Amino acid sequence: MPFLRIFPVLGAITMVFALTMLVPMGVSLWTHDGAGLAYPEAMLVTLLAGLAMRSAVWRVGKDVDLQARDGILLVGLAWTVLPLFAALPLWIYFGTDTATPLSFTDGYFEAVSALTTTGSTVLTGLDKLPGAINLWRCFLQWLGGMGILVLAVAILPMLGMGGSQLFRAEATGPMKDAKLTPRITETAKGLWTVYCLLSLACVLGYWLAGMSALDAWTHMFSTLSLGGLSSHDASFGYFKSPALEWVAIVFMLLASCNFALYFVALTKRQPSRIWNDPEWRGTLALSVGASVFVAGLLLVKHTMTDPSEALRVALFNVVSVASTTGYSTVDYTTWPVFAPLFMIMLSGVATSAGSTGAGIKMARMVMLLKQARREMARIIHPRAVNPVTLGGHVVPDRTIFAVLGFMLVYGGVIIGLTMILLLTDMPFDTAFTAIVASVNNMGPGLNEVGPAGNYAGLTDFQTWVCTLAMILGRLEMLSFLVLFTPGFWRK
Repeated sequence: MPFLRIFPVLGAITMVFALTMLVPMGVSLWTHDGAGLAYPEAMLVTLLAGLAMRSAVWRVGKDVDLQARDGILLVGLAWTVLPLFAALPLWIYFGTDTATPLSFTDGYFEAVSALTTTGSTVLTGLDKLPGAINLWRCFLQWLGGMGILVLAVAILPMLGMGGSQLFRAEATGPMKDAKLTPRITETAKGLWTVYCLLSLACVLGYWLAGMSALDAWTHMFSTLSLGGLSSHDASFGYFKSPALEWVAIVFMLLASCNFALYFVALTKRQPSRIWNDPEWRGTLALSVGASVFVAGLLLVKHTMTDPSEALRVALFNVVSVASTTGYSTVDYTTWPVFAPLFMIMLSGVATSAGSTGAGIKMARMVMLLKQARREMARIIHPRAVNPVTLGGHVVPDRTIFAVLGFMLVYGGVIIGLTMILLLTDMPFDTAFTAIVASVNNMGPGLNEVGPAGNYAGLTDFQTWVCTLAMILGRLEMLSFLVLFTPGFWRK
């Protein structure tokens, strides 16, 4: 039967995913926080499920290359099935060690939020949760940041099954077919190597700046992934440390840029490639420029009076929201109304393709602006040859059309899901910003779902709408929506 060959691969990925639970299990046993029993049970169930998928149709899937459609379906299944296993430790812990069990809807939402690096949460009392539970939530973000299937391509070459199809189906941005090395497995390994090196630098920076070891690892996971989950209800504001904020700003900006660019600069020993990249410069300029603008707005509106403090507070929170991280040190919804809405809009465009961020991506925005300029030039000079270029290379018209199609779907999804939430009598500012924040995998919105609140007050239906928005945003919509077209299922 068609598509059955994907299940051995999905089973293998599920089994690898089960082994990641050893990390929080070890932390729990080391710290004696009482959450350790949740992980052996969850890991056993996940391993058995993976083994069942791996062996049930083994002969169908063995040594068969995945086709493009197989890769798309596998990615869609992985990002909807793996959260079920990711939520198991949460359901087990809250069902046995607390007086308030976590519902199926809330547990799945929390797991999807973590794996998609969104950072929305329905949990309160984070400071009182076992360290291993908070670590698991943030570790899931780290795994999802560079991509679970990209990791699978890197560490499971023995599968012999269409690694390039998985890589292209999960990769973000408009340049999915660009090769950094001749072998896609080596490309995946290279990206994860750079990711791990930056992660080690980040955790060391946090620890030297004053975080405890557990907090440093927990917040490193959610910083490099641009996820933003924290082990404290007050988010990053819990630490009240300018030094820690500067460390976070640096690594949020680094994670906002294309990891492939770092890989090429490192392997070819040409650091100038980073600065010469127009998308990198655009991401940096937009993030820093917007921060300076918001700082000036806070001073002009007398929300803050100290220029240096206004710049630091604005820089941290603007970079955090624009990079889709979602940390906060203050309740920025109390700022002049323009500022928080401006910041949320930035979350759609201020990250680069190939980064751990989501949204439209800077590359697409640069292409759209250049395409608009070309069309205006054609009005004056109809026969002029004026190709769209990016980084000194001509962008094919096919890519431009793909970007335009993506933008149409992106806007349609946001409008459509917002209207669905409005049908449930949710206030407009809450509904619109919840969807934008979910689609951009940013986390906090405004009003009830702002940085001073969370998503716990949503009904089950509203929660499922936001869950769908997070998955659509992580898979950049087209890769997921194509599964619901009749043509996809035809032979």
